[in-house]
Amino acid sequence: MKYEAVSDIKHHGVIGDAGTAVKEGIIRSLERINEIEAEIVSLVRNTVSNALRAGGGVAGESLSITKDVVKGAIIATEEVGTGLILSAKSVAKGIVMGVRDVGGDIVTVASQTVKGAVKGAAEVGADVALVARRTVEGVLEATKEVGGNVTEVAKAAVGGAVEAAGSIGNTAVKAVTDMLVGAIEGVKNIGRAAFAETRAKAGLSEETARSREEELVGAHAGTARGRKSHKA
Repeated sequence: MKYEAVSDIKHHGVIGDAGTAVKEGIIRSLERINEIEAEIVSLVRNTVSNALRAGGGVAGESLSITKDVVKGAIIATEEVGTGLILSAKSVAKGIVMGVRDVGGDIVTVASQTVKGAVKGAAEVGADVALVARRTVEGVLEATKEVGGNVTEVAKAAVGGAVEAAGSIGNTAVKAVTDMLVGAIEGVKNIGRAAFAETRAKAGLSEETARSREEELVGAHAGTARGRKSHKA
């Protein structure tokens, strides 16, 4: 209904029957996508929280369950032949919320979730950078909704993305960091912390890491200037 109302206000009398048919079809499809994403979040959240309760030990079980859920999601998209980019955000959001439901450590789980998604994307030939961004967005969205520490979770998520991308190659690291610019408020400071913590793990030399950090900070500055210019 919201899509239709906005569309009618902006384009009333502009499009004909064919355009109206396309518009209404797209609205229905977008509404269905929203429903699918909500279903995935609910499915993953309930699965994770129930599995953790059954295991009886959040600390020991959360990482193994996170790996298992991410792997299951990737296999599902592989079998269908599509959907990893669409589902990555919802799966990540469901994992964080499920872990939080039982009092688990969402900071550690955030990192593990993003790592698994990035590595899985590379294995199935999906767009690693876009999957990283969608996964980080899902993690942060869930963290905000459950009242978690967004800054710490963001650092962990970015660190996980950079570390996983580093195991793929420097090109992947650049693509991931470029894609994460704009996905996270305060990415400049978060990016610096993430690089400092993950440089060794990702196998990056100090020079390469500094170069990536400068690119990340510079891109963020450009994005910020663009936003101010647009507002003006």
